[in-house]
Formats: sequence, structure tokens, C-alpha cells
Amino acid sequence: MDPRDLWAEALAGVLARPVRSALTTLGTVLGITTLVITMGIAATAGNQIVGRFDELTVTTISVDVPQDKKNPLVTWKAPAELTRLRGVTSVAAIAQTDKSTNLAVKANNLVDPTAVSEQSMTVLAATPDLPTAAKGRMVKGRFFDDGHDRRGERVAVLGEQAAKLLKISGLEKAPAVFIGGRAYTVIGILGDLRREQILGSAVIVPRSVGADFDIRHVSRVLINTSLGAADMIAKQVPTALSPNRAPELHVAAPPSPKRAKEGVESDVNSLFLILGLVSLVVGAVGIANVTLVTVMERVAEIGLRRSLGAARRHIAGQFLLESTLIGLTGGVIGTSVGVVAVVAVSAIREWTPVLDLQLALLAPVAGAVVGLLAGLYPALRAARMEPVDALR
Repeated sequence: MDPRDLWAEALAGVLARPVRSALTTLGTVLGITTLVITMGIAATAGNQIVGRFDELTVTTISVDVPQDKKNPLVTWKAPAELTRLRGVTSVAAIAQTDKSTNLAVKANNLVDPTAVSEQSMTVLAATPDLPTAAKGRMVKGRFFDDGHDRRGERVAVLGEQAAKLLKISGLEKAPAVFIGGRAYTVIGILGDLRREQILGSAVIVPRSVGADFDIRHVSRVLINTSLGAADMIAKQVPTALSPNRAPELHVAAPPSPKRAKEGVESDVNSLFLILGLVSLVVGAVGIANVTLVTVMERVAEIGLRRSLGAARRHIAGQFLLESTLIGLTGGVIGTSVGVVAVVAVSAIREWTPVLDLQLALLAPVAGAVVGLLAGLYPALRAARMEPVDALR
């Protein structure tokens, strides 16, 4: 049989019953669509999460400084030198001791037995660049500067949660907080923190005032970097902060975003891949069933073809080609629907769609393979028919 004749006969067999062929194709369409959506949404979601992960986490570095009262590892001036490293966008130093934790802080000196007069809070000393390094903003007022530090002014900045606990909502009347019997003028409220959430419930003072609470040496350095510079900066920071004792510093470098992306894709794929495979199996069973019914309906045709000289391979090839055409059609339609669905979901969520070109090209082939395998048994059964039995 000429290949062109085989193709024409197979196409005619598929189009002879269009409704049945369409319903048979639907199973493959659902399976391929599910697979394409699964892979596309997994890649898109992974890319989106990694993008946010990059924006916040992969650009932040923290350095914990062990305390040594006799020979401090990091001086207050050392963090400012880090800005000379290429890729560093902001740096701030924080100091805290055990004595500055859980201090009694009051908003006034009045004794009111009917109300809570004081709150237990942590007092921190910091450099003026802390709001930028903590990725926060001044909700009210301002942050202290180098001038306050040089003059030793007893000023303080409250975290937003600390201000609520102390019932300080405005700075118009220059409110003060009392810690250990000393008054500290509140000049600002720090909020909207995207890192170092502990600052939201703390009292922050200049480093010169930190001596009131036995805060003298840097205990933590916050660093923000440009995208892609975190790994390099994390290696350089210890030497830049303390050249002679760099190994003693503990640098918390961000994890690799590639691992996060792979983890997200793996989790999403594992959830939905089984659904796609089940749909493909259902589609394959549907194709096999319909092809088998078609074989039984066309017994007389098979007998006539065999009696006119058609070989077994010609009969098997015809039915295999029909089932393959159904699977291929379902694969093409399923791939198209899946791609459109991925783009639609991405547009609704305002994501950037990530589509694998290889997946879009191989999905129709997978549909054809499913059709080929599904039609294997019916085709073999048709090929085994004897012309005399078929005609009878």
C-alpha cells in the first residue's frame, strides 16, 4: 500500500465519525493540557517566588560579632567602611547586651495604680543608617544623626510596636520615655520593617547614649547588597570589618536562589504531575476502546481489504495511524490550551510567564505516542483476522 493511500484511508477513518473522534480526543487533550499547565505554572511560580526571594532575602547579609570587652572585634567606624565595597548599598551597626534586654520603660513618671505604668523592652544602640539597612521607614519624626551622637544627646527612636505599647502616637509635644530614672526624648517612630522585626518593639538610642546601658561595642552588622553581589560581599565582609580576627565573625549569607526555585518547581510538579498522568491514562484507555469498537464495526471492510491483497501490516498500519492521528490532534489542542492557560494565570496574577519551548514541542509528540500505544492492541487484533472469517 502506498504511504499516501495509507494516510488518506486513516484520515478518512478518523473523519468518518467526527463526534466520536472528538470525544475520544478529549481524553488526550485533558491529559496534555494538565501536563503543560503543571510544568508552566511550576516554572512561573518558581520564578516569581525566587524574584521576591532575591529582592528581600538574597540581598541581605548579617554579621554577628562575638563580644570581647577588652579587645572588641568590630569598631563603630568599621561598618561605614563597607560602603566602599562594590555591591554594598547600605550598612548599619547595632549593639545590644544582656543588661539592655527587658528594661523597664515608662512613658511618664506618674504613678497610676489603676494602669500599667511601664513596659519591658529591649534598648539598642545603633548607627544613623539603621532605617535604610533594616528596610524600614520613619513613620513619624526622624532618626537621630551623627550630631546627636557627638553631642551625647539623650534622644531615642521607638519601634512602631513599642510606641503603641507606650501609647505614644504623636511627637508634637516632644514626649519622653523614662528608663532607669533617666528621661530620653522621643524624636521618631520607626516602622514598616522588612527585616530585623525585633526593632519594632525596641527603644533605639545613639551609640554615645548606649553607655548608660553598658552598650559599648558592636554586636551585629546589617548589610544590604545589590542583586548578585551577596555571595562575593559575604566573603569580603569579615576581612573588611576585622582584618586580624576575621575568622571569629559569624556571617549569615543568603542561600542560593537556584535551590529555592528548584524546590518550588519540584513541589508543584509532584502535586500535579500525577493528575496529568492519570488524565493521559484515561485518554489512552478511551482511544484504545474506541479504536477497538471501530475495528469490530469494520470487520467486513477488513475482510474485503485482505481478500484484495492487503497484508497484515497494512491493516495494522491503518488503525495505528488512525489512533496516532487522534493522539496527535489531542496533543496539539492540549498544548495550545495549556500554554494559553499559563499565560492567562500569569496575567491575572501579574507574573511573568515562563514557558519551556521544548515542552511545547514535545507535548504533541507525547500525545501521538499515547495514541500509538493505545491503538496497538486493536490494530494487532484487526491484523490477525482471516479474510474468510471476516467476510463470513
